[in-house]
Amino acid sequence: MVQKNIQISGKHQKPILTDLHYTKNKVQKPVVIFCHGYKGYKDWGAWNLMATEFAKQGFFFAKFSFSHNGGTVEQPIDFPDLKAFGQNTLTKELDDLQSVLDEITNNPSFSDEIDFDNITLIGHSRGGGIVTLKANEDHRVKNVISWAGVSDFEMRFPTGAKLFWWKLRGVAYIKNARTKQKMPHYISFYNDFIQNKERLNVKNAVENLKANHLLVHGTADVVVKPIESKNVKKWNPKCELIWIENMNHALGSSQPYTEKEMPKDLQQVVQKSIDFINEQS
Repeated sequence: MVQKNIQISGKHQKPILTDLHYTKNKVQKPVVIFCHGYKGYKDWGAWNLMATEFAKQGFFFAKFSFSHNGGTVEQPIDFPDLKAFGQNTLTKELDDLQSVLDEITNNPSFSDEIDFDNITLIGHSRGGGIVTLKANEDHRVKNVISWAGVSDFEMRFPTGAKLFWWKLRGVAYIKNARTKQKMPHYISFYNDFIQNKERLNVKNAVENLKANHLLVHGTADVVVKPIESKNVKKWNPKCELIWIENMNHALGSSQPYTEKEMPKDLQQVVQKSIDFINEQS
C-alpha cells in the first residue's frame, strides 16, 4: 500500500510531508527511511519508483520532504515557499528526521508491520551527511547508507568577501537553473552551523559510528566529488564503498522523470543497497 502526503508534526511549526510504501500483511518488515538532498523533495525524479521497488522487495519504506525544503502541503513539488527554504538549517533537517523516525516507531498502527531492530537510514547528497550524523546519534539505527553523500558541511560555506557580504546583507541568493527562481539562503543557515559545529561534523560521526555503513558513489559525479566517499572510507575502514562506473550525481535520474522504470544507475544503487541490508540481517 502507499500512503501519500501524511503530515507529521515536527519541532519547527511546519508539517513534514511523508510517504509510506509497504505491503500491509502484519509481517514485521525492515524499515528504510530516505532523506533527499539540497534543492530536493520526496517526489523528485525517480524517487517514487525507488520507493515502489523497496516495498516490492519486502521493506517498510518511508520518504519525506524536510519541513523547510520550500514545498507546501498544497504544492509539495518544487519551491513555492522560498521563505521557508531560506530559513532551513542542518539542525532542522536532523530534527525532522528524528520526528519521522519517532512517528514510525511509536505509531501503534505500524507495530505489526515493522521490525524495530532493523532500521536503515538512506540519504542522497546532503541527505547522506544528515543520515550519517543521525545514525551516530540514534542507536536504534542498524544500517546507514549514503548515496553520493557529502563528507563535510563546513567546506561548502563561502569564505572571505562572499561570507562578509552574506553576513552584512543577511541573505544570499542562488539561481535554480531548472525553475529559474532566485532561492534565498539566510545567514541563519551559517549561524546554525557555527553554533552546532561539533554536532554537524560528519568526520566525527563516521569515526564513532556503530551502525553498519555503506557508501555508493558514481565515478562521474561532479557535484559531490568521489574524493568525499574516499575520505569517509578512510575515517571508517569497516564501511563498504561501492563505485558505479560513469554514474552522475543524480544517479541517472532527473526532474521531471517520466519513464516507467528507474534509470539503470539508480536500479543498481537500489539493488546494491537492498543486498547490503539483507546481508546484515
